Amino acid sequence: MGYPEDVLAPDEHLVLHRHPHWKMLFWPIATLFAATALAGFTAGVVSRTVEGTARSAVLLVVLATYLVILVWRCVAPVVSWKSTHFIVTDRRVLVREGVITHSGIDIPMSRISSVQFRHGLFDRLLGTGTLIIESSSSEPLEYDDIPSVQHVHSLLYHQVFEVERHHNGRDERSDDNRSWR
Repeated sequence: MGYPEDVLAPDEHLVLHRHPHWKMLFWPIATLFAATALAGFTAGVVSRTVEGTARSAVLLVVLATYLVILVWRCVAPVVSWKSTHFIVTDRRVLVREGVITHSGIDIPMSRISSVQFRHGLFDRLLGTGTLIIESSSSEPLEYDDIPSVQHVHSLLYHQVFEVERHHNGRDERSDDNRSWR
């Protein structure tokens, strides 16, 4: 059993599991190409113009700078993207993020009062957007870059409606039982 199944309660069922939209990876990939081209060009210029041990030292500096930029601007955002989870179950919405510092929030379906989405033209072209969840006790929570945000909105709305209908159905039965006593 893998993540997210290992965070579910025994009778809880996974409905949806998403990572943020791939557009979050655009700048890390662009940085990878630009840094690789710049490091290659710089290494070529250094190899032709610098002689002796100075060449080795400058090439090591170029390599070290390239690796720092690669880890900072490429690897870290990809790991962050991969470790961010948006999960909908039949009972709650879970959001988990982080590798070293792990944070998360759980919102029971019965506490959700409103579900909205927002996306502009560019987000619509990419099939992403912001999901806004209002719970009965706090400020609205906004989750950016949710893939297929309209589908997630609809799915979440139906899950909330089902929980509400199921909850109301139980309340009516318990009221009926009390009237017979």
